[in-house]
Amino acid sequence: MNKNDISALRQEYASHILTETEINPDPFTQFNIWFKEATEAKEPEPNAMALATAEISGKPSNRMVLLKGIEEGGFCFFTNYLSKKGEHLSENPFAALLFWWYTLERQIRIEGKVELLDPLKSDNYFKSRPIGSQVGAIASPQSQIIENRADMEARFASEWEKYQETSIVQRPDYWGGYVLIPDLFEFWQGRPNRLHDRIQFKLNEHGEWEMNRLAS
Repeated sequence: MNKNDISALRQEYASHILTETEINPDPFTQFNIWFKEATEAKEPEPNAMALATAEISGKPSNRMVLLKGIEEGGFCFFTNYLSKKGEHLSENPFAALLFWWYTLERQIRIEGKVELLDPLKSDNYFKSRPIGSQVGAIASPQSQIIENRADMEARFASEWEKYQETSIVQRPDYWGGYVLIPDLFEFWQGRPNRLHDRIQFKLNEHGEWEMNRLAS
C-alpha cells in the first residue's frame, strides 16, 4: 500500500448521536452506560484501553492495557511496577486513557492522576488470575532487554516447575495495581461529515463536573 492508498482510507460514521439532553450528568455513570452497550454489541475486548504515560521530561509513551475495575473513584489496571509505564508513573503520576469501540463508533478519553491500588486488592486480583499468568508475572522482567525469546521461555519453565506441587503463587512485590482518578472525561460519538459529537466533563476547583460541547 502506498501513501496515496492510505490517504484515501475513510470511514463515514452515522450510527448514533450524542446530545447534551441525553448524556448522563455524571461521567462515571455515562461511562458505565457506554461500556455496557459496548459489551452487548460484542465489541472485542471492550475493556481494552490505551494508556499514555510520560517521563518527567515530558516524552510520552503509549500502550494497550486492560481495565480491571472501576473503584476507589477511578479506573484500575495491573502491571509490573518496574516496567516502563511503572517507571513513568513513579516519576510523573499523570496519565491518560483511551477507549475505542469501533462497532458503536465511539471513543472515551479520560485524564487524571494515577495512584497505587490498595495492596490487598492487588493480592485478590493476582489470586484470580490463571496460574500461567501468575507465573508469567514472576518470570518476565517486563520491558527489560533480554537475549532472545528462548531466554524468557526458560525463565518461565524454571518458575513453573516451582509451583507444580503447591499451585499457590504469591504476588511479587514488584507487580500490582494502579488506579487512575479522573479530572477529565471526553465522550466522542462519530457523526457524518466529520461533525462528530464531543462532550467534555472537567472537574472544577469545587470538585464539580462541568459539561461542555467541543467542536469536532
